[in-house]
Amino acid sequence: MNKLQSDIEKVYRPDSALRRPHILISEMWQGFLDGRELARRLAIRDISAQYRQTALGFLWLFILPLFNTLAWIFLQSSGVVSVANTDLPYPVYVFVGTMVWAIFSEAFTMPLQIVTASKPMLAKINFPREALLLSGIYQVLFNSGIKVLLTIGALFFFGNFIGWQCMLVPVGVIALVIAGTGLGTLLVPLGLLYNDISKALPLAMQFLMYLTPVVFPIPDKQGFAKSVFTHNPLTPLIMTARDWMTGQPSAWVNETLWISLGMMVLLFIVWTVFKLALPILIERMNA
Repeated sequence: MNKLQSDIEKVYRPDSALRRPHILISEMWQGFLDGRELARRLAIRDISAQYRQTALGFLWLFILPLFNTLAWIFLQSSGVVSVANTDLPYPVYVFVGTMVWAIFSEAFTMPLQIVTASKPMLAKINFPREALLLSGIYQVLFNSGIKVLLTIGALFFFGNFIGWQCMLVPVGVIALVIAGTGLGTLLVPLGLLYNDISKALPLAMQFLMYLTPVVFPIPDKQGFAKSVFTHNPLTPLIMTARDWMTGQPSAWVNETLWISLGMMVLLFIVWTVFKLALPILIERMNA
């Protein structure tokens, strides 16, 4: 006879869960399965709330990168900023790069943002904590899909050729979301303890953008700047996603594949840390 979930007895042990990795992994997987429906409902609620009282709705996902692009085009054309030659027309290069960066940036900030907003629920309700991360991923994927459709539509409208590489864009988006979620979840424990983390994130993301070929191409000359751009693990992800979105063949596919695999491993590790640390953090928040 099937038992109700409330009748299932859960046993807590005093020893570390890391000593029983098979049980820990089983609990993580079960939490993932049990939290899918809750994650879906939370994502729908948050997405609806995000656009409910806006006249332009989803267009805000397009407008902000567009104005950022116009600012950089003005700086480049006026000679205030000198930008090296790019394979794409500079307006296309910076616009698509900004949209791609926005996908990564949202994935990076989402874990801390959604866990912080859920503090009251975490303190009072027992539910699969994995639902929070999964809800954040749902939201990022939804917004990313809108960004991609608007970007490709704009490129097509202005006469830019879209090749078969466009079919690979979802792969590039998923790679960016995995990387952003994995790196962003690393900050959740510290972010719950210190509000300084959430306040410093916008500044840190702006600085990191300038170390990635979003608005500036990789320098041709050998030097510190080229070394930083080349060894930045986000560079292949950004370059490949932009190339595919604009219908260009990418020279960074192999690097993107290996970095994506590494980010998947990182995401699993930080998911484990998140699972183990969250009960302690909730206890501290209630103290």
